[in-house]
Amino acid sequence: MDPVIIVGAGPVGLALALALARQDVPSIVLDEGAGVCSEGPRSVVLTRDGTAFLTRLGYQRAASDAAAWDAFTIWRRRSEVLRMPLDGITHLPQHRLHRGLRDAVTATPLIQLSPLTRVVELEQDKDGVSARTVNSQTNAVTWWRGSHLVGCDGARSTVRKLLKVRFPGRPAVDRHAVATLRVDLPFAGEARLHREPPWRGDREASARPLPDGLWRLDWRLPPGRPAPTAPVDPHATWPGIVTGDTLLARVKATLTGWCGDLPPYELLAAADHTAQQRLAARFRVGRCFLAGDAAHLHGALGMQNLADGLRDADNLSWRLALAWHLHSGSTLLDGYETERRGAVGARLRAVDQAMPLLRPLRGWQQTRRSLLTGSFRKHAPLLADGQLGTGRFGGAPAYPEAPSGIPGRVPPQRGGRGTSLTELLPPTAPGVLAPDLPVTTTDGSTDRLHARLGAGFLLLLVAPGTTVWSSQHWLSAGLMPRLTTLAAALPIPTEVLVTERYPAADPHTVLLIRPDGHLVGSTHGAEPEALQALAQHARGGPAPITSPGPGA
Repeated sequence: MDPVIIVGAGPVGLALALALARQDVPSIVLDEGAGVCSEGPRSVVLTRDGTAFLTRLGYQRAASDAAAWDAFTIWRRRSEVLRMPLDGITHLPQHRLHRGLRDAVTATPLIQLSPLTRVVELEQDKDGVSARTVNSQTNAVTWWRGSHLVGCDGARSTVRKLLKVRFPGRPAVDRHAVATLRVDLPFAGEARLHREPPWRGDREASARPLPDGLWRLDWRLPPGRPAPTAPVDPHATWPGIVTGDTLLARVKATLTGWCGDLPPYELLAAADHTAQQRLAARFRVGRCFLAGDAAHLHGALGMQNLADGLRDADNLSWRLALAWHLHSGSTLLDGYETERRGAVGARLRAVDQAMPLLRPLRGWQQTRRSLLTGSFRKHAPLLADGQLGTGRFGGAPAYPEAPSGIPGRVPPQRGGRGTSLTELLPPTAPGVLAPDLPVTTTDGSTDRLHARLGAGFLLLLVAPGTTVWSSQHWLSAGLMPRLTTLAAALPIPTEVLVTERYPAADPHTVLLIRPDGHLVGSTHGAEPEALQALAQHARGGPAPITSPGPGA
């Protein structure tokens, strides 16, 4: 079968190629640029799950290239409003992320990189996709053939335009000036958001530690500039918003306000950008898909669009792998749009609902609200969610089942439509992200659950005593021989693992986990019919009707 064509060699496109290679699917990455990512102020906040995903893709330096945050604080004027100790939150410069993923791609023979290649035409048929490209230097025309095609080519996606997919939304929700500085601040290791700081001229300033003694500083800019009517690169500089003099004035006032006196500093990079809220009308058109910035933009309130782009790659890769290897039906691929568009849409609705609470009013209305309701302190945790990639604005989504049985189709929730968060559902609910637990493989070695993701499905047996007895004893006893035989007969690639305990699951519970870590379902014991039903459901069949055991 032909390889998968990926248009765009940014972090999402490279991550998708690596995720496909981990499942033995070849890909061609068409890069309009030359493959060089210059240093700048762009960065990404990663949770523990995001770092684990990058690591298992082959970017082994994902943790060491980033700065770990000890705490996150929110200040208003001269008072600390919220302090959150942190564990597992890291801050990674985007040029390091791009370089690490590109090094991993270069070392993977299943991935072909084609730089300076611009897509100008797409054709689809029942067997695959053809893409016509033009070389940016020689103007040479090339036709490429693929089984499927994924547009990861950014906010001004050529693929989206060729597919005639609308990209509606709000063109300018937030505008920011951003700078990277080398400076010593009195709160080392702590990220800070400062609303209405005591120095004049700024409404909101934030500081986020980066590796090697660097800091990223952000200032929210006042409204007033006409917003673009068409999608723009959210990281592009808008001339005239921030001049050199106004930026230096902001830097000096902010550093003096936090340090008391102006400390020595070095300004390394600066830019200004707009945060848009956009959602593609479709994520799939036949054999073509959209992912990352090409499919959605939601950078308001400090939200991390790249984190959801990586979730797109994780969700789509295993579906394409099943379709590529096993020729699974269209329903499986439809689940990508249903799940990911539903999850991002829920985040956009959450921002729309929270924005009036989190954006300060002006004049007497602001004073009255602060004195009578204390609303800022009450809603400060929502601001933290946006900055940290947690909760309603960034936490791992769950993909619960609907009565229709279509994978990922989400019923309306109380308080508004949307996809639930993993943290709001029990750990055994279908669709949640499985927790990262210590596991034992069938060869007796130990590992972490999330480190085993990505290569196939996992059958996880809850078997207390595995840390007490030697592996030679329990690997050939109890349910293990039968479970290993059943796993080999399933219509999906499956690895059997054992864990001492799983939250809210009884002993002898068997859980089927997707390659992206989300739970398909569970059974009590090694029941052939129930496991076959779960496996067929994972391939895009109807949801199984089962009676789970106690606690499952």
